[in-house]
Amino acid sequence: MPEFLIQKNSSHWMGGECRLRSADSRALVRMPAMMMRTLLPLTLALSTLACASAFELPASSTQCLVGIAESWDSSTVTLRFHEKSGGRWVQRGESWQGRLGKKGLVWGRGIHPLPAGTATKKEGDWRAPAGVFSLGGAWGYDTSIRKHPRLSYRQVTPRDLWVEDPASEHYNRHLILERDPSTPWEKKQQMKQTDPAHALKLFIAHNAPPNVVPNEGSSIFFHIWRSGGSKPTAGCTTMAEAKLRDLITHLDPDRQPLYVLLPKAEYERYRGPWKLP
Repeated sequence: MPEFLIQKNSSHWMGGECRLRSADSRALVRMPAMMMRTLLPLTLALSTLACASAFELPASSTQCLVGIAESWDSSTVTLRFHEKSGGRWVQRGESWQGRLGKKGLVWGRGIHPLPAGTATKKEGDWRAPAGVFSLGGAWGYDTSIRKHPRLSYRQVTPRDLWVEDPASEHYNRHLILERDPSTPWEKKQQMKQTDPAHALKLFIAHNAPPNVVPNEGSSIFFHIWRSGGSKPTAGCTTMAEAKLRDLITHLDPDRQPLYVLLPKAEYERYRGPWKLP
């Protein structure tokens, strides 16, 4: 696996991108600043949690997608979209169905506090992360998509990597090579290129920068479900393509949208204290 060194001189910070050069200087890698921009609410919320005695949804978040599963072992989820109006959460439209991890759910690392002694998501465990999460940018195969002007979107190329290697310092980060991947490690981290289920995806900020914990799960997205929803996932939340496209058109980064994913019993337990929709 190649080593990457951050070049700290100002010439390597262009257009808000953090540029990373490989140690052998034969490849240049860039980590787009859009991840840091879209995840700023996550960082601020985590800082707040450190000194807060109780958790509740940030008052600045006025859009929320709620996903409720029947149990921790369920691979299906009911989704509904809410917006805050007049200080109250109001559901917009009807609920719809989605799919979760093959083995159900487990607590993830988002902006919520983790219950003491609880099990958490691990790389390759086939479970979707449960909790409260900020949402990042969108990726896909189209040159452009219908979206809010401030929601970041990148067309995936062969040079786009999403690092799922827990041993890497770039774990759960999006990197861009300045040449096509050539090493086995780079090819293994390459974002999917021709998979219809990944033709459009929206990042769920589980275990996200700058608070990444090795082996606690990576590459968690909303994306298009397989076989009309008959197949579970490795940990992502999937739905019909039309539903995903519609969801993306309604997300406004200025409203700091969140994703709340919980089993039904936990949702009822935390709905009041956390001020959930």
